[in-house]
Amino acid sequence: MKVKVYSKSGKIDTMEFPSGVFESTGDPQLLSQARLRLLANRRGPIASTKTRGEVRGGGRKPFRQKGTGRARAGSNRSPLWIGGGITFGPRKDRNFSQRINRKMVKKALRMAFSGKIKNNKLIVVSDFNFPKIATSQIQDFLEKLPLEEGKILIILSQTNVNLELSVANLAYIKVRQINNLNVLDLLNCDYVLTDKEGIKSIEKSLTVTSAVVKGKK
Repeated sequence: MKVKVYSKSGKIDTMEFPSGVFESTGDPQLLSQARLRLLANRRGPIASTKTRGEVRGGGRKPFRQKGTGRARAGSNRSPLWIGGGITFGPRKDRNFSQRINRKMVKKALRMAFSGKIKNNKLIVVSDFNFPKIATSQIQDFLEKLPLEEGKILIILSQTNVNLELSVANLAYIKVRQINNLNVLDLLNCDYVLTDKEGIKSIEKSLTVTSAVVKGKK
């Protein structure tokens, strides 16, 4: 599969895409599961209740054991009393994290990339080599690309200081290196922007290799 490659001057070239990575299909449920895992791992416990051992007071028996006609009570901090502890309430030590295996993560990433390609939302440029740190040069460069209004995810194969600092104050652009890329970044953006080296790094990172284990004789 051939795709267009855009240069800084506006010239258009073509390159061959590795179909094994960028034409992946699978169950949409896997993509949803990978997304839910990332959201769950970011979630922390907010609600927290106190048990009868943590609320204040309750050291004194509220009334005598017998002779009052009331049910016996040993503490006014009992869950049965107003202001008492909570039984089976939410606790701050709850863990919401989820896990899926590495092959599932790679498959979900390949599916997300495939979706961007099908919708013409993945754009390849020749390189990201900018001579200086300037937001204006990034904006001028983006105007030459077939982009509409929306969020842009730039994927790099290695650190690019000039680019990263140039887009730091542009809220609609996010920069990620391939080793820090996740499904949530791909699903939350409208366009994915990368260069030729980025395509090679993506292919290398998402290609599934089978390990051969040799037994001892």
